Amino acid sequence: MLAAGRPAGAAGETRTGFFVLETFYLQQGAQVARMDDYFSRLALPALQKVHHNGPVIFLQSLIAPHMPQVVALYGFQSLEDIWSVHTRIQQDPELVKSFEQWDSGDPAFDQQSSIVLRAADYSPEIITPAELPKTSRIFELRVYHSPTWRQLQALHERFAGPEIQIFHRVGIYPLLYSSTIFGPNMPNLTYLIPFESLAAREKAWDAFAADPEWIKVRKESVEKHGQLSAVIQISLFRSAPYSPIR
Repeated sequence: MLAAGRPAGAAGETRTGFFVLETFYLQQGAQVARMDDYFSRLALPALQKVHHNGPVIFLQSLIAPHMPQVVALYGFQSLEDIWSVHTRIQQDPELVKSFEQWDSGDPAFDQQSSIVLRAADYSPEIITPAELPKTSRIFELRVYHSPTWRQLQALHERFAGPEIQIFHRVGIYPLLYSSTIFGPNMPNLTYLIPFESLAAREKAWDAFAADPEWIKVRKESVEKHGQLSAVIQISLFRSAPYSPIR
């Protein structure tokens, strides 16, 4: 946990330091609509009722190891904040009753996984826009598994240094840089990138791969630390129409 990178912001700052990433693995058919109903009609109002102020993103899979699936990303200031929001929802009789009524039908998903992420100190703050875009964007979720905690730290340092600058130059603007502190594939660097379209994504990554500075930075990094990302997992999503950030 100590090697996963310190939380975003210093002590006392009201920044988003942690995220809960929930993935629901579905079957084709009615489960997709049921989960959309759950998020839009139950989850969002529940968060509003208990005064959760962190960023919220709901994503629907386009390309992922399991299809279909939906992902919810919730931001919190601290680990205590995660538990506080959970407790307030569980102790609200109306919210519990609404969930029990929704859950009384056929299973809405095959299985669920939950991961707790710690935001890196260089991760930007995710701000809910005052006006949502007219169309849903593409979101790319990347998980880089490092062989050791030492190499993960070196990977974070590379991202925080030249890599982010190169990203921005070619049109890649991640919303979140983080590492898993509770969940699978540790140690890892997990980040989320929005794109206006699949074509924009392809153009940006092609430019990044061909960038002379990136080629130099990567070569120097491998020579100094070895291969920092042994396994890379990539999934593509589209933001749900009801997502507060899309």
